Amino acid sequence: MGDTVKLDYGSGSIDLSVIEGTEQERGIDVTRLREKTGYITLDPGYVNTGACLSKITFIDGDKGILRYRGIPIEQLAEKSSFLETSYLVMFGKLPTTQQLEKFTREISSQTYLHEDLKAIFHAFTRDAHPMGVVGSVMHALAAVYENESGNTEELFYLNSVRLLAQFPTLAAFAYKRLVGQPFMYPDHKRDYCENFLHMMFALPTSDYQPEKEVLEALNLLLILHVDHEQNCSTSTVRLVASSLANLQACIAAGISALWGSRHGGANQEVIEMLEKIRQDGGNVQRYVELAKDKNSSFRLMGFGHRVYKNFDPRAKIIKGACDRLLNKLKVSDPLLDIARELEAAALKDSYFIERKLYPNVDFYSGIMYKAMGIPVNFFTVMFALGRLPGWIAHAKELLEDPTNKIGRPRQVYTGPALNDYIAIGKRS
Repeated sequence: MGDTVKLDYGSGSIDLSVIEGTEQERGIDVTRLREKTGYITLDPGYVNTGACLSKITFIDGDKGILRYRGIPIEQLAEKSSFLETSYLVMFGKLPTTQQLEKFTREISSQTYLHEDLKAIFHAFTRDAHPMGVVGSVMHALAAVYENESGNTEELFYLNSVRLLAQFPTLAAFAYKRLVGQPFMYPDHKRDYCENFLHMMFALPTSDYQPEKEVLEALNLLLILHVDHEQNCSTSTVRLVASSLANLQACIAAGISALWGSRHGGANQEVIEMLEKIRQDGGNVQRYVELAKDKNSSFRLMGFGHRVYKNFDPRAKIIKGACDRLLNKLKVSDPLLDIARELEAAALKDSYFIERKLYPNVDFYSGIMYKAMGIPVNFFTVMFALGRLPGWIAHAKELLEDPTNKIGRPRQVYTGPALNDYIAIGKRS
């Protein structure tokens, strides 16, 4: 028998089992707490609550560790591709050459969206936020594929391939609608990242061939965002999947959760902060001092991380890629100059060093996307493109778990006690 902890409560005590993961993470199993004691746990934001057992991603925030299926993010960033990493996360192991070639071919064959869906893009005004457009079209795809029949496992695989194939097309169409340009269709002669950038930036009258460094940067950014354990959007996908909604509907829910400024909007907030500093004369040191002043409302966006208490391992990887990209593109942009100055100031300031407030992945990814010509309000769509395989993997893991249940959190009610209905004429 494993370890237990004893919980004393008003009228007795109960022994609760301790669950230990492969990396010595420990959790107390409270699945029968209410049944045995009448009590529930209360944990706003679920910051101390494990909602599942998962084999996908391991994070040690104190040591700055991130691994997908046990493989360090540093190795994947150096050696892998986005589709290979997607296969790893979704299916639990690195593919063979034949498996990866087959996976890539299947994705290439499913990149076209149904022509009728183009009307949805045109139904939005040009100033509509791209995440709203992308989420709406994803809901439309959920309706399109709702009534498919067949083997459950085969359908899930098919829809996983469709999502990886069609999301870049969907995202690129949303961008073209935003900038008022004609849609560019997928080109199967190009690989995943090149095809996406071609659909984004090519025109019927002019081709677009991205620099090698841009392709490498995009591949890296997508890999670094593939999964990040039980964050808000991933937890949302799992919760919706527990209701047995179809996969596209689960992903649409994840998109909605990611849209929030506390989650996927963080890299957008970095650029907005840099713009604020620029408009105020570009005095970086002034804003560094404001960030240290507890009486100031100014917050330094893109520094520190809720999970990583030391450093964000993704930021260490991406910093070098960011420098290479900016040096290659030689982009002249005052915001990028301010970003570099701000990074240098914070990295040598004892206030930030002592509190371990280092630049995180959102700081560098926002700068890189801007240098690549991607609009600020499109950054969260790029985040969703990278996170998609992680969402699919978590939905798959939940649905394959024979013990899975529909998500149904409890609450502690704090509203009015029992009182009677009062006729409208007698209400004060």
